[in-house]
Amino acid sequence: MTDRPVSGDSQRPRAKPSDVITTLRHFAIVTYAIPPERLAGLVDDRFALDTVEIDGQARALISVVPFEDEDFRWAASNGPRWRFGQTNYRIYVRDRRTGRRAVWFLGTTLGSWRVIVPRYWWRLPWHYGRFAFACELDAAGRYTTYRIETKSRWAPLRLELDHDPQAPLVLAGFPDTATALDVLTHPLDGFFRRRDERLGTYSVWHERLTPTPGRVRQARIGLLDRLGIVPFAEQGDAHSVLIQERTEFQIHLPPRRC
Repeated sequence: MTDRPVSGDSQRPRAKPSDVITTLRHFAIVTYAIPPERLAGLVDDRFALDTVEIDGQARALISVVPFEDEDFRWAASNGPRWRFGQTNYRIYVRDRRTGRRAVWFLGTTLGSWRVIVPRYWWRLPWHYGRFAFACELDAAGRYTTYRIETKSRWAPLRLELDHDPQAPLVLAGFPDTATALDVLTHPLDGFFRRRDERLGTYSVWHERLTPTPGRVRQARIGLLDRLGIVPFAEQGDAHSVLIQERTEFQIHLPPRRC
């Protein structure tokens, strides 16, 4: 992989009344580099897996992205703001029609009863989970504790990370760190198979992230093991762990059918 990815507009778009704005806290991207055949049948044929070469072998990339929505609210409203946990499970792909990089969502767990809106109204592959966060930072901005547990029938999760903000970023398979961060942290278009089996999409906008490196101390990611993507025995060996304490996202809603 040598070309610079297409990352979308850098200027913040004007929010529509239907858009959502939310501050994400304890944001982490835990990525695994795996044999592409493990993802067979999980991604719509419109998309090609976006692979990297590591030790002479093609590897597909899948990320587990946990965070806490701190002040989830409608852009047009000064009304209620909600706080809940969320974890996205996403595969890095290229859209064969446009050539653009994107992510394919296997699904999302959400720690709020409001999951009924995306799940039943928009038919997104979103699922309820009960979240427990134990995240503490020191005065220098380093996580001394980063631990998340999710109780969910669809995607139970126990994840504990170590954080070393001063360590160098090691992102195998990319020509340089800038390209790696663009691919891993800045896909703005997401696609998914709706609960009625139709293809759906939505997009987001955010400033470029400035994450710092971590590593997996302990992981039991139920969905990846159940689907045979990353067995429990391999989950301690992540391609990379990127952590950012806080960032703001603008989510363009409603989702659309393709």
